[in-house]
Amino acid sequence: MTRSESRQAMLGELGAVPVVADALDPGQVTQAVARARPEVIVHQLTAIGTIDPRHFDRDFAPTNRLRTEGTDHLLSAGQAVGVRRFVAQSNGAFPYARTGAAVKGEEDPLDPSPVREMRAMVAAIRHLEEAVLCADWTEGIVLRHGALYGPGTSMAPGQEQFELVRERKFPLVGNGGGVWSFIRTTDAAEATVAAVEHGSRGVYNIVDDDPAPVAEWLPALAQMLGAKKPMRVPRFVAGEAGAVLMTELRGASNAKAKRELGWQPGHPSWRQGFAT
Repeated sequence: MTRSESRQAMLGELGAVPVVADALDPGQVTQAVARARPEVIVHQLTAIGTIDPRHFDRDFAPTNRLRTEGTDHLLSAGQAVGVRRFVAQSNGAFPYARTGAAVKGEEDPLDPSPVREMRAMVAAIRHLEEAVLCADWTEGIVLRHGALYGPGTSMAPGQEQFELVRERKFPLVGNGGGVWSFIRTTDAAEATVAAVEHGSRGVYNIVDDDPAPVAEWLPALAQMLGAKKPMRVPRFVAGEAGAVLMTELRGASNAKAKRELGWQPGHPSWRQGFAT
C-alpha cells in the first residue's frame, strides 16, 4: 500500500502488487484490505523524514498518527477479513526507561516519564503495541526496530546523517553516554519475514549484536568517513530530546528474536555494516 501514485511502478518492479490508499482514511484502508484478503498484515507505516532534536515532537507528529489512527484502521480492516497474523513495526531505539541497565530486553518497561518533546512519540508507541498485542482475534506481533541504517535511510553513504558527520555538524553532546542499538534495513526485512512465517504473539527487539554509546559509535563513524572528530557541546545546546538521545538512551538486546524467530542479523555490528 502506498499513498503516492508515483510509487506504483517502483513497487511493481520489486514484486509487489501496489494499491494506492491513504492509511489515515478508514474507508480506503478497509477497501484495500478487503480487496487483497491477506492472511497476514505487515504494518510498517511511518512518515519519518528529517528529525531536528529541538523539534522532535513536531517532526514525529505524522508518524504518531500512523501509529495510532493508522494502526486502528488496519486492525479493524484485518479483523473484518479474518487476518490470522498481524505484524507491526514499533521502535526499540528510543523509548526504553532511562534507568537501570544500559541494554534492555522486551520485558523491561518503556519510559514512564519521557521528556516533553518525546511524550507523544512514546504514547503512540504504547498505543500501537497495546492495540496489536490485545487483538485476541489474531496473532499480534510487535517488532521494535533499532535505529535503521542502510539503503533508503538517512544513515547511508551520501545521505543526510552521514554527511552531517562528514561535515562535522553532528556534535557529541555531553558525555555521549546514550546507548544506541542499530539495525540494517535488509536485516530488519529478514526479521519481518521470520515473524510472518513463524512468529508468536509478543514483542521482539530487532537490533544488531553491538549496542554502543554515542561516545563510541559517533567518533568511529567519523573516522570511517574520513572526517575530523566530532565537536563536543554541552547538553543544553541539544535541547531536551537531543540530550536524551545523546546522553541517556538505553540500548536493546536481540536475544529473544534470535531464540524465538530463528533470526540472525546479517550485519552483526554497525562497525562493519556502516561501511557497506
